Amino acid sequence: MALLLDVLLLLGLWANTISGGQPASTNRPGDFNYELPATKYETRDDYEAGPAGLLFHMVHLFLYVVQPRDFPIDSIREILKQKSEPSIDYQKVAYYEMGIIICAVLGLLFVILMPVVGFFFCMCRCCNKCGGKMHQRQKKSGRCQRKCFAVSLLVMCFLISIGIFCGFVANIHVQTWMNNTQKLATSNFKDLRTLLNETPKQIHYILAQYNTTRDQAFSDLDRIHTLLGAGILEKLKPEVVPVLNDVKAMATAIIRTHESLENMENSLQSLSNGSSQLNNSLTNVKDNIQNSLNDNDCSSARDQETCNRVRASLSQLEINPELGQLPSVDQQLSRVNEILKTDLDKLATQGSRSLEDIPNTIKNQTTEVVADVKAVLNSIGHNIDSVSQQIPIQSTLSSFEDYLNDTEYYFYYYTSIVEKNDSFWWLSSLIICFLLSLIVLFFYLGLLCGICGYDRHATPTTRGCVSNMGGIFLMTGVGLSFLFCWILMFIVTLTFVIGANMEKLVCEPYANKKLFQVLDTPYLLNQDWKYFLSGMMFSSSDIELTFEQVYSDCKNDKGVYTALQLQHIFNIDDHLNIQQHTGNIMREFENLNLRLDSITLLDDAGRRNLQEFAESGVDKLAYDTYLAQADKSPVKTNLLGFASILEAEANRLSSGSLRQSLKTEAQTIRTIYQHQVLPMEQSLSTLQQSVQILQHTTSGLPTKVAKILYNLDSAQNFVTNNTSSIIVKETKQFVTTIIGYFEHYLQWVKFAISEKMATCKPMATALDSAVKVFLCGYTVDPLNLFWFGIGKATVFLLPALILAVKLAKYYRQMQSEDIYDNGVRF
Repeated sequence: MALLLDVLLLLGLWANTISGGQPASTNRPGDFNYELPATKYETRDDYEAGPAGLLFHMVHLFLYVVQPRDFPIDSIREILKQKSEPSIDYQKVAYYEMGIIICAVLGLLFVILMPVVGFFFCMCRCCNKCGGKMHQRQKKSGRCQRKCFAVSLLVMCFLISIGIFCGFVANIHVQTWMNNTQKLATSNFKDLRTLLNETPKQIHYILAQYNTTRDQAFSDLDRIHTLLGAGILEKLKPEVVPVLNDVKAMATAIIRTHESLENMENSLQSLSNGSSQLNNSLTNVKDNIQNSLNDNDCSSARDQETCNRVRASLSQLEINPELGQLPSVDQQLSRVNEILKTDLDKLATQGSRSLEDIPNTIKNQTTEVVADVKAVLNSIGHNIDSVSQQIPIQSTLSSFEDYLNDTEYYFYYYTSIVEKNDSFWWLSSLIICFLLSLIVLFFYLGLLCGICGYDRHATPTTRGCVSNMGGIFLMTGVGLSFLFCWILMFIVTLTFVIGANMEKLVCEPYANKKLFQVLDTPYLLNQDWKYFLSGMMFSSSDIELTFEQVYSDCKNDKGVYTALQLQHIFNIDDHLNIQQHTGNIMREFENLNLRLDSITLLDDAGRRNLQEFAESGVDKLAYDTYLAQADKSPVKTNLLGFASILEAEANRLSSGSLRQSLKTEAQTIRTIYQHQVLPMEQSLSTLQQSVQILQHTTSGLPTKVAKILYNLDSAQNFVTNNTSSIIVKETKQFVTTIIGYFEHYLQWVKFAISEKMATCKPMATALDSAVKVFLCGYTVDPLNLFWFGIGKATVFLLPALILAVKLAKYYRQMQSEDIYDNGVRF
């Protein structure tokens, strides 16, 4: 009970000393995953009785049969309040204690009647009555009776032995409880010291986590140009970047158009010059061939036909006259050259660079604000540290430690006294068990000697000494039973009344928490206080702080702050006001006035450049005409084929100057093809490629440029009109992130202080150790098992002694016996 009182006083002292102040709580998990290091305690919160638990459970079942009624909460409350009439109280107590009273009355009757019966039994036997006369009548059923008496006595002795065994188990359990109690107390004291020692460490850990939060916030503030600036930039990019990319693509198109026009102009010039030269060359060839054909060499009939064919083919040596007449693109090329004097790509890049410079602009404009916010964050850390200093935790712990030292000293002091006197209890219980064992031993010896020494052929007067000794042992056991069984029953009755009431009125109500419900009865422990704990701890006793709630919270490993509702003494919400701290940060961020200079995506020069390109006329060129002529050959016929045919015709002629002249002209035609036609064909190929590129590039050019200018105006309007709102939105999001770190930290601080810091589970464990383990497990259960075993053995002594008296007649040597002569007894 000393440990129980120590725990209750410790709980009260904790409440009184904490009254100086302690923070409150709220739970919220977050990105940093703060977690208070768990404290490990040695004492187990469960109790196992071991193999003896089965015997204890058997006793509990017996007590339930004797006392099946529920714990009388209302009656106990009325008795404690002393408001009920005495008669009503006694009636209710008697009704609840009916089973225990009946058993106690039967036990007392046993105690009173057993000595009286023993006295008269002794006097009766001294007068040779009640089986005292050493004479036995022989009956036909004697053998059967002897066996029945022996078996019945053996069964009784076995049942008595079981009861004695229970008594020995209870005695051994009591003998070992002292060492277990010391270990249990040492473990509980160590856990309580661990609670006191770990609490300052937990406070330091909570404060240290602020550095993690602050460092993260500082990191974000140092990267404000990346986080805030990039956020603003990302909001503008979807509207701006596609337009600028289109402008850059159009700048590339202008360059490609210029290159294509230059190639086209060069090709047209080359074709014009080449056509003139080719025409002259072919004319000369035709004239030379015509002159040769007019020679007399064609006068012969055989050659005349050949000459006519050659003369007729000369009409094929004609150029394509349209090649030299293709229109020039010099005017369009001049316009594009003027357009290229403005670097459109550079202007678009300047627009992109004005966007990319937003992060640097943000960094330059937030330098002072960032420094001020950092100062506020540092001040919050100092404020949290000062709040922790306001909590009188150190003085509380020192008071606890002094009280705990005194409690531990007194506990071990009185424990040593109990250890010295424990031997008396153990020796007394051992004497009782050995006394019963001695009685049973005499019964066993009597049975053994009687059965082993019995001779069925011997008459009652001629029985052997072994059989006679068995009868003496049985009667010795009977005599000891009459001498001591009433004393044993008195001890059993006394311990039964104490142990049964302790089990039904303390242990069971404690296990199902009904005992706490009695203690939590308003105005019970103090007529001026509605709730006793509230009146003891707070200025108002109306606060619903109950023993059951405190015990349950501590059992569930909650913090002392929550379990004892210390927010009524020191409200952490008032000292760690999240809105106040975040408001300070917000006020600093209100000074953040971000200004982005007007962002011009493309200036007027660039816009004019685009418009001039759209009006340059390159999209109106006769591309189909150019492509149609580019597919044609510079000459109407294949000159190489014509030269081969001419040479073949020359070979048909007779040898002479005409033949040689035609062959020379055929070679000249081949030379013309190599030096004039092939370059012209190359120019036509270049012209075709350039025209195709231009046609693709300038297809729908005015529409494309108009669309780019429209999108450019839309993007410029978006930037002009929405940049401010984007800045506000992104700044708010950034500020929310920074504040979120500290909101989360402060929420966790509240949660840690209320739920995790200084968890009072060691207190609940200490209370369980005092009541459930020490009082009920180490004391009440062995006590109940003791009276259950000894009482069982004592009760079975009554039929055992009767059977022993009956059986002794069959084993002892009689002084006289019945004599029969021809079937007649004398």
